[in-house]
Amino acid sequence: MIGLVEQIGLVLMVFVIMLGMGATIEMSHLRKVVTTPKPFVVGILCQFGLMPLIAFGLANAFDFPAAIALSLIMVGATPGGTTSNLYTYYAKGDVALSVSMTVASTVMAIVMMPLAIAFYAGQYISAELQVPFSNIVVTLILVMVPVSIGALVLRYSQRWAVRLEKASGVVGIVLIAALIVKFLIENTQLFLSTPKTVIFAAILLGLAGFASGYLCSMLAGLNAKNAKTVSLETGIQNTPLTIAIITLSFASSAQLEEMLLFPTFYAFFIVITSGVVALGYRWLFRGDRLLLAAGAQQDL
Repeated sequence: MIGLVEQIGLVLMVFVIMLGMGATIEMSHLRKVVTTPKPFVVGILCQFGLMPLIAFGLANAFDFPAAIALSLIMVGATPGGTTSNLYTYYAKGDVALSVSMTVASTVMAIVMMPLAIAFYAGQYISAELQVPFSNIVVTLILVMVPVSIGALVLRYSQRWAVRLEKASGVVGIVLIAALIVKFLIENTQLFLSTPKTVIFAAILLGLAGFASGYLCSMLAGLNAKNAKTVSLETGIQNTPLTIAIITLSFASSAQLEEMLLFPTFYAFFIVITSGVVALGYRWLFRGDRLLLAAGAQQDL
């Protein structure tokens, strides 16, 4: 079972990551969303409309056990991850849009994540596997505390905000790596016996998110820079938050280790697939000359 050390590590990890995210929230980002809302709206619809649906489809297509299916849907319903901002930068996307979407999806997740889980995961909930929705909501609300602290630091000192963002990124990566390695070592047999379909679904969820974000952007007539951003923001979920929610909410469940399998595999592979996709976008859309659809609007 996940011990006290791991639980403290998860709380610290999420706190540090969200602190760094808060330190990136600038008023210019919010003003851009207000003046050009279309890319933002498309991105949020992809995040909370398509990703939980894709996760539900994968869970049913592969006929996963209830614990794995539930954790898959929880990953799909999780808000966007902060690493999407970094990959958006590498892909020469709209970083301001990416940050705005990450922050907004995190706030909206307080309502949207429990609703998505209740709607899509109903068939997997049983007497043996109950979803503590109140714990999920409380965890998501508490996440806003470090975000607010980071935003306050930025308001009063941009220099310290930059330092905070960089430090939180390094510490967050170290904590994530340490917790994943520890979990792998202690659950080696469980990982070795994991069906290959779980690994395939973990890879496919991210790729399907990238593709659906790209397609929706194309249909909405967004320009290349915005489309790259929406695509990356859709496919990259805040898996550390998912792992923390599962661990803290299902701490007493006998199926906790099984539930952690999918988000752990997703967290590992999304780093690789995001890098490949970001590099592809960087070279395919050099100078943003290549549009996603004929007549796409360049004024966004």
